[in-house]
Amino acid sequence: MVKVAILGYGTVGSGVDEVILKNREKITLSVNDTIDVKYVLVRKKFGDLFSNRKFVDDFSIIEKDKEISIVVEAMGGTDNAYDFTKRCFKAGKSVCTSNKELVALKGDELLEIARENNVNYLFEASVGGGTPIIRPIMKCLAANYIKEIKGILNGTTNYILTEMVRNNVKFEDALKKAQKKGYAEKNPAEDIEGHDACRKISILSNIAFGDKFKPEEIYCEGIEKITLDDVKIAEKLGYVIKLVARAVLCEDKKVFVYVAPHLIDKNYPLAFVNDVFNAVIINGNLTDDVMFYGKGAGKFATASAVVADIIDCVLYKQKCIDIFWGNGSKNLLKPIDTFESNWYVRYEDNRVKITKDKITIKEVKKQFAHAQAIMRIL
Repeated sequence: MVKVAILGYGTVGSGVDEVILKNREKITLSVNDTIDVKYVLVRKKFGDLFSNRKFVDDFSIIEKDKEISIVVEAMGGTDNAYDFTKRCFKAGKSVCTSNKELVALKGDELLEIARENNVNYLFEASVGGGTPIIRPIMKCLAANYIKEIKGILNGTTNYILTEMVRNNVKFEDALKKAQKKGYAEKNPAEDIEGHDACRKISILSNIAFGDKFKPEEIYCEGIEKITLDDVKIAEKLGYVIKLVARAVLCEDKKVFVYVAPHLIDKNYPLAFVNDVFNAVIINGNLTDDVMFYGKGAGKFATASAVVADIIDCVLYKQKCIDIFWGNGSKNLLKPIDTFESNWYVRYEDNRVKITKDKITIKEVKKQFAHAQAIMRIL
């Protein structure tokens, strides 16, 4: 029997526990063994939760228990999650997580510590939630040089933009509806300002191009300035507006990585991705475009990806899965102000200009100094 511990019992942690119970027979067949949750770490004791002895509030109990071979980090953040993850590795335990913030900021370091201790650090759920994307890049597309990644990586912003298009509602009202449905947090800044998508494209770029692309150095623009006028005008022109995360390999082997709203032709595949769904298009030098589509969040969608990582940890318990990237020393991130695009430009009186030639952000701001809105066209 494989003994597992879960750190945190929120949406993801409780989802992992439920998936292991609900699909026990299928999971057992996959690993030819039984996976059992022995402990769940919670911050404090409350209610009847502790009638089940699995729940503990002292991490050292998990750390010192030699029966525990795999730990699910579902705490989020970068403080205790970072410390506990390192301690798990040093205690000979593999870690599976959906913590995009920690993976984006500290993934290179944690992967190295895991490798030194011959254990695994797996994080499929950190980018696509329930939509597989990391394994496909590493395995299915392993024979390719990745030329470009572009995608809708945040369900909250995609839901808001979909509401603005479908129901003709202002950004503020669409955001309130997203909060009411539980798609957006009370403080929605991480989503609507693009930071969540930024961490995800950072992780994908790290894997695809072999160096560390620090989220704080990636150009990041959200959707909070998009108006209903922009949405309506875009529709009349044959476009939809989406928040796109993008990484583009250049001839000099450096990479443009950024997050920003784009006007997308209505016939392009990403234009059909609506509501809380995500999609990523990977362009390989042999495959051309390959698209991955599905739920980017949700309790069971995300938990299923974490449990898939647990299964891999069981199957590779005597081997460290080869995942790594650099520490940023290659300096592969190319300054975004040199990236050329076609542009949508709107003035205060709703006059619109679409640039005929691809130009840089500096040039478009110079040519259209009095514009009220400027967006890239994909």
